[in-house]
Amino acid sequence: MKRTLTRVMAALAIATGTLAAIAPAQAQTSTYTQTRYPVVLVHGLFGFDSLAGSLDYWYKIPQALRAGGAQVYVAKVSAANSTEVRGEQLLTQVREILAISGAKKVNLIGHSHGGPTTRYVAGVAPELVASVTSIGGVNRGSAVADALLKVAPDGSPLNGALAGTVDSTLVALIEKLAGQPSLPRDSGAALLSLSTAGSAKFNQRFPAGVPTSGCGDGEPVVKGVRYYSWGGNRTLTNPLDISDPVLAATGLLFKGAPNDGLVAACSMNLGKVIRTDYRMNHLDEVNQVLGLVSLFETNPVEVYRQHANRLKNAGL
Repeated sequence: MKRTLTRVMAALAIATGTLAAIAPAQAQTSTYTQTRYPVVLVHGLFGFDSLAGSLDYWYKIPQALRAGGAQVYVAKVSAANSTEVRGEQLLTQVREILAISGAKKVNLIGHSHGGPTTRYVAGVAPELVASVTSIGGVNRGSAVADALLKVAPDGSPLNGALAGTVDSTLVALIEKLAGQPSLPRDSGAALLSLSTAGSAKFNQRFPAGVPTSGCGDGEPVVKGVRYYSWGGNRTLTNPLDISDPVLAATGLLFKGAPNDGLVAACSMNLGKVIRTDYRMNHLDEVNQVLGLVSLFETNPVEVYRQHANRLKNAGL
């Protein structure tokens, strides 16, 4: 049971990393993605920047955005912690990015738990944020987190023991392989934040962009911040991708509701919903694993480029 629970938690989200203030690393070939404000990519649960220097989380995405003229930063927040803790870490980095770049605002793009994390910053410091884009974001909770909490309820000895094990093994290993400094770890708090109940509590404090209807759009602009969202609703997308069967299994917890294996499509909705029916699963949304995505859908890298161009055209 412990091994199974750890594996499912490991699949619950992936995302990337501390402030990696990165200047464009390759020659600019166009201005297609040249946004007015810097783009900040924010990872979700169990995130990393680059594992052992060979596996990047945002696979080929920063490079493609920079090639089109965007100034891109990859944030590093706790691999596992509450939305609020991660949000405060991101807020500190946003202020550093603004000081480094000379920009007045940033465009925040968060995947999975990175969605609520970016929303926290926009909620407490909207003057620093031009836009928030939630990709496969856990904006109204995940059935996977709910299922795990049924097995190990919050505050129970089992929950504490399992969270401690995950923190000292999986999270510690991610930090070591990523070569990043250790940040506060609390897998139990992360799981609660990603649950339906935890998300509802967070949304009471930070309702900007959250739809008021079951599966509709939210308010697109709140306090000067523009909100966007997109994601996928498939689990099995590439027969060569070893992560697909895991996501197909966790996807069964959604009882037939469209989902990407870890998040229901309706839970992804925030602000202006671009699409939540891409033929992508939760990892495809960040072009993982190693670009093994559906051949019958727009490549995820191109979707990011299109969105950067959308931000550019909106004056962001």
